[in-house]
Order: sequence, then C-alpha cells, then structure tokens
Amino acid sequence: MSEVLCARQRGISLALCAAVMLLDGYDLTAMPLAVPHLVKAYGHAPETFGFALSAVLLGLGLGAVGLAPLGDRLGRRRVILLALPVLALATFGTATGRTVEAFTAWRLLTGLALGACLPNVTALSAELARPGRRASTMTLVSMAIPLGAAGSGLVVTPLVAWAGWPAIFLLPGLVTLFLLALLWLFLSESPAALEVADAAPGKPALLRLLQPPVVYATALICVLYGVNAGALYYVNSWVPTVLPRAGFSLETAAHAVSLLQFGGMVIGLLLARLLDGGKVTVVIAGSYGVIALGLLAFTLLPPTREGWGLLLLVAGGGISGVHVAILAVASGLFSARLLSSVIGLAVAVARIGAIGGPLLGAAVLGQGFGAASFFALAALPVALCLGLTLLLPAVRRASVQPR
Repeated sequence: MSEVLCARQRGISLALCAAVMLLDGYDLTAMPLAVPHLVKAYGHAPETFGFALSAVLLGLGLGAVGLAPLGDRLGRRRVILLALPVLALATFGTATGRTVEAFTAWRLLTGLALGACLPNVTALSAELARPGRRASTMTLVSMAIPLGAAGSGLVVTPLVAWAGWPAIFLLPGLVTLFLLALLWLFLSESPAALEVADAAPGKPALLRLLQPPVVYATALICVLYGVNAGALYYVNSWVPTVLPRAGFSLETAAHAVSLLQFGGMVIGLLLARLLDGGKVTVVIAGSYGVIALGLLAFTLLPPTREGWGLLLLVAGGGISGVHVAILAVASGLFSARLLSSVIGLAVAVARIGAIGGPLLGAAVLGQGFGAASFFALAALPVALCLGLTLLLPAVRRASVQPR
C-alpha cells in the first residue's frame, strides 16, 4: 500500500512540475505577444521594446547562475516555492506597466524568478523519476514549455478582446498563485535533495563545479548545451524568412515553424527512451550525425514542400529534441548536491547561444547566401556538438564523483 501511495505522490509531484513548466512557457512568450497591443495602446515604437523583450532572457541567465544553485543547499522544493511568488508579483507588475522602462524592469524580475525556478524543476523531475525512466520523465516534463508557449498564442486574442492587454499578464499571475497553493500542499522533495539540505554546508556548488575533476564534465555539458542552443536558434529564428527565399509561401513558412516544434517534441521523446536504455554517447552522437547529414542534404534536394519538410522535421526537430536530451545526460554525470547548479549554469550559457544564433543567421543572410546554403552552414555547429559528444566517455571517467 505504501508503494502505491509513494508512486501516486511521485506522479502528482511530476504533474505539478510539468504545470510549472507550462506556466513558464507562457511567461516566456507573453511579452512578444503583448507588444503589438502595447504599440496600439500607447503609441510606443515597436523597436523601443527591444530591451523589454531581452530583459527576461538576461534575468533568466542571472537567476540560473545566481539563484538556482540555492536548490543544492536548501532543497529544490523550497527554492521553487520561493520563486513562484516573485514570478506572480512580476507578472502582475507587468500588467501595471505603462512605460518601456517599467516593462523592462518587470520582465527582468520575471526572468530572475524563472532562472531560479526552471533548473530546480528540471533537477527535481530527474530525482523523482522511476529507476530507468529518468530521461523520459525529464523530457515529458520539459515538453510542457513549448506547449505553454503554443497555448499563449491561442489565448492572447480572446483575452485582449475580453479585458484588454493587461489580461495577458493578469491571467497567468492568478494561475501562478493557484499553482503555488497546490505546490505547497502536494509537491514532494526528492530524498537526495533532502539529504543534501540536511548535510553540513561545504563549499558553494558553483565553486565545486569549477574545480577538477568535476570541471571537465561541467565544461562539456555547458559548452555542448550552449552550442546546441546556438544552432537551434540559428535555424528556428530564420525559417520564416529563409523559406520564402526558396520560393515557398509565407503560409508554408509559418507551418514549417510548427513542424519544427512538433518534430522537436517527437524526437525528444524518442531520444529519451533510447537514453533510458543506456549507450548515451551512441544515441547523442548518432543523433548529431543524422542531423548534420539532414542539413547538408538541403543542398542536394530541390526545394519541394515534401522533401524540405522532411529535412526540417529530421534536422531542425532533431536539434530541438537533442536540446532537451542534453540535460538528461547531465543528470547522469552529476551528484544531487550539484545538479541544480550545473543545470542553472548550462541554462545561462545557453542564453549566449540563444542570442548568438540569430545574430549569426543574420550575418549569413547578409552575405547573400541562399536558403539551401543557410541550412547547410548549420551543420558546422552540429559537427562541433558531435565532436564534444565523443568526449563524453573520457569526461565521465575523469569526473567520477561520489553520489
């Protein structure tokens, strides 16, 4: 009977983790969706919202490095419960904004809360997973982020029609408070994190991550996650612009964006199942090999809806799927006392890739490269990721740590 109750509690906690991810996916896309309505309401030029749109990414990076590691000392549950009220405050505050400066400040605070929360939710989902199902569990929980982002696009228009643009932020603020109450009542802490929180304090986790031999695994995961993020945003950011240059309609280009999201979820789940079976290096390296071949194939196949659609599904969706899988790989390299910290550090490094990828894409397009060449050039960072993945066995041996 106790085993059934434990399994039930685990399932409830994982569902709540997914709910937090769903909410965070909405929060990350709310501001871009609100900008057109703010321009209409207050007459601000669209370009003046650049800092407000970037503030959440900056805050997320700062929170991931500076606040998420607290989960390794205080426990994942406690940090999540502390971050969500701040997220609710920032969301409600955004609804009161009237100037670009106010929106920037509130979105920065939103990012800080997300940065503290997301790595700990990810770490908690890894530690609550059943034996042999860690990668699948982490992937399923993480898939709630794109679902939340997709859902935001569906609800914004009726929300604005019902109560004006502030409703874009008032609704998630209320949902955040409701979710906070559920988390307070039902969210479990992982046994591993409880042991860490009860232990005598030692060196800060970030310092331990940067000391040999653990630093080798830290560097590999962070660089791999960052480069993969660069490739991901290089492709995803410019698909709507690049495909029309190859003769596709704007409608087809828009559908391709959805195809990338769908492909990422399907491939991510497939990779997770394979990772749960072991042979991590083979699975990730093989994935990068297929992705690189798919990207190079754009130069060989004529731009047809079926042919290029399949390549986008395999290559673009593959990059997105591997992005989730990398954190599952990290969960197998680091002990519980370091997991929130390394995920937070990797998320922060990935912000650099998220910013650099679109900039690199802009530079490539500015040099006059065609659509096929644009995609083929993405094989370069993918090849770098492949090389980094092949270092995994050596890094694992060099960075063995007590669990």
